[in-house]
Amino acid sequence: MAEEFDDNIEDSQEDDLFEQYRFVADKGQKPLRIDLYLKNFIESATRSKIQQAAHAGNILVNDQPVKPNYKVKPGDTVRVVLTQPPRTIELIPQDIPINIVFEDEHLLVINKEPGMVVHPGHGNYSGTLVNALKYHFDQLPNINPQLDRPGLVHRIDKDTSGLLVIAKDEFTMNHLAQQFFNRTTQRLYEAVVWGNIEADNGTITGHIGRHLTDRMQMAVFPEGNLGKHAVTHYHVLERLGYVTHVQCKLETGRTHQIRAHMKHIGHTLFNDARYGGDKILKGTTFTKYKQFVENCFQICPRQALHATTLGFQHPITGADMHFQATLPEDMQQLIDKWRSYSHYHQS
Repeated sequence: MAEEFDDNIEDSQEDDLFEQYRFVADKGQKPLRIDLYLKNFIESATRSKIQQAAHAGNILVNDQPVKPNYKVKPGDTVRVVLTQPPRTIELIPQDIPINIVFEDEHLLVINKEPGMVVHPGHGNYSGTLVNALKYHFDQLPNINPQLDRPGLVHRIDKDTSGLLVIAKDEFTMNHLAQQFFNRTTQRLYEAVVWGNIEADNGTITGHIGRHLTDRMQMAVFPEGNLGKHAVTHYHVLERLGYVTHVQCKLETGRTHQIRAHMKHIGHTLFNDARYGGDKILKGTTFTKYKQFVENCFQICPRQALHATTLGFQHPITGADMHFQATLPEDMQQLIDKWRSYSHYHQS
């Protein structure tokens, strides 16, 4: 898998140039122009800016400057260097409300709102959950001293809502991290996906790794060197015509696991822009239907995915902890709207 170095890791200085990004091309990387490669990797970059950087000698492959038409090959080390040092992330405490479901002296469980980034990174230097935690709690442990992500044991995507557990002390953090590693936690999600899933229950197994051409996506690969082993179990909760309301149980916890796995079986999450779910993937060509779907996109302006259940063993007391978060209003309204549409057109 390609490797990206975070802004807040100290980079080396060579000849007054500072490394901003570094990527290592996957073994399965197909030849791809470097301007397209980096555009897919760096969210805020445009192709023209990347080309300008290449012409200025600021893009290096295996420590040699390259032109924009250079084609990235498997194993290439791609670096972007500039004369100014990379931006360091100053973790500023911010008075942002947190929906706390449970709290004791060792941990807390929160119900994250959709749209909230979990930790600072490129393009999101403030307004994150970590900024809020920094404000509400004096000292939280850090599982990785190189990454300033206090209290975080796991994460969910910006536009995914639902349950997260936050550790307040180092022992609790390490104990919880081990539970996630050993897959002894219970995590259930609810999602609305495109299409009518045939089977009521199923299991998706497939390695997940960075997409070979669109680096903002994760992709599913056959067994082999690419990606990491991932397993998702699903259960149909309700069939709603051209979409299906499903429950997903994670056996592993890979980046974008549900989003990538559901797309892999032909049932992309509804309104998941990164994976193409913000287009009409199933249904009719009638203008009224198109308007109906557009209204649904406005009701739930994000991928329809919610972390609804979280279970783990309390690191101190040993008690089995189990939490449930009802669907947020946008997803519930989305399901209600599709239910009404489905019933009307079936009657």
